[in-house]
Amino acid sequence: MLLKRDIESAYHAQHEQVETRHGFIERQFMHRFISAGKHIEVISGIRRCGKSTLMKQLIQARYQKTAYFNFEDSRVYGFEVSDFPKLDEVMGKDIEAYFFDEIQNVPGWEIFIRQLHDRNEKVYLTGSNATLLSKDLGTRLTGRHIRHELFPFSYEEFLIYRQIENTVDSLNRYLLQGGFPEYLETLQTEVLQNLLKDIVFRDISIRYAIRNTASLMDICLYLLSNIGKEISFNNLRKTFSVGSANTVSDYLSWLADAYLLFFLPRFSWSARSIAANPRKVYAIDNGLVNANTLSFSADRGRMLENAVYQYLRRQGVDLYYFRENRECDFVVFGQKKCMQLIQVCEVLDQDTLKREVEGLQEAMKFFKMTDGYILTLDQKDSLEMEGYHIRVMPVFEFFTTM
Repeated sequence: MLLKRDIESAYHAQHEQVETRHGFIERQFMHRFISAGKHIEVISGIRRCGKSTLMKQLIQARYQKTAYFNFEDSRVYGFEVSDFPKLDEVMGKDIEAYFFDEIQNVPGWEIFIRQLHDRNEKVYLTGSNATLLSKDLGTRLTGRHIRHELFPFSYEEFLIYRQIENTVDSLNRYLLQGGFPEYLETLQTEVLQNLLKDIVFRDISIRYAIRNTASLMDICLYLLSNIGKEISFNNLRKTFSVGSANTVSDYLSWLADAYLLFFLPRFSWSARSIAANPRKVYAIDNGLVNANTLSFSADRGRMLENAVYQYLRRQGVDLYYFRENRECDFVVFGQKKCMQLIQVCEVLDQDTLKREVEGLQEAMKFFKMTDGYILTLDQKDSLEMEGYHIRVMPVFEFFTTM
């Protein structure tokens, strides 16, 4: 429980920061965002990806009188659900929209948000854990909220931030540095190393009362070092001597909820097969991986593949990989049908051409598609084979034109 005076002091200090104009680059989110009426708008994403900055951009662009409160402020440590009436008094009347940052830090927060919604108020929320937000919203606010995901800078945002042209050299910089704004300011790897520790030890270990934090971190680092590869619960259990496959499943689920890692399913028309088959692991950001592993930056093919996954994930489509006799890296589904088939390869030459084309062709036959993509570092070509058209395209061009 906090004193009203302390809440008021933190609130006004935070508002001074919100009202100060900064030289932020406008996020692509702002270009496509349309307010969903009186629905609660939920912006979720990994720590330090720019959710607070996005809120400030929304405030400055869309509203005149707002209330903003960040629950990660150390001045309000220990904020409880019983403190919300005091905060409500401090915020005052005639508010156009309420903005609450990292609200999942307050157990029972959804009670107050429901009260605001019942008062017909417009509310924006951010949080760094997908499951906690969806669970609490689903309990008390079913059908009353719209979810948005925010990621670190995209490649196009990176170009704007760095004020550089769209070239293969710029792409190489992005593959190494990634898109976390705070890291890009200094390029100090400690920023991303500390971010990883915060997620693993604060957001996961403490929240879920994990005793064996060393195993969790070891598994996390192993996965970050094996981006683009298939993983299975049983293999991880054996490798790290974890008690059960269910424990490993929980670990991976919590890493995904924190937006640190993603697990791409193998395509099947059977939901049971999708659940049983191995998944491929990808990470939220290449810079984060490079700062916390030794081998990833040397494998540019996997760096490219991870960046393509991130790009596709931002589009809000359903993603799979395909494998029967051969493999196709990405199957893009939209409106319940296959929209694109994509292979990723650093260099297409006589050593890789057969493998990449055969994997893509097998997927094209399976999905009855006549067109497919092979994305490379800097090659551009067009292949016609047995009635199939394969477009070879540089990744930096694909990111900015598709």
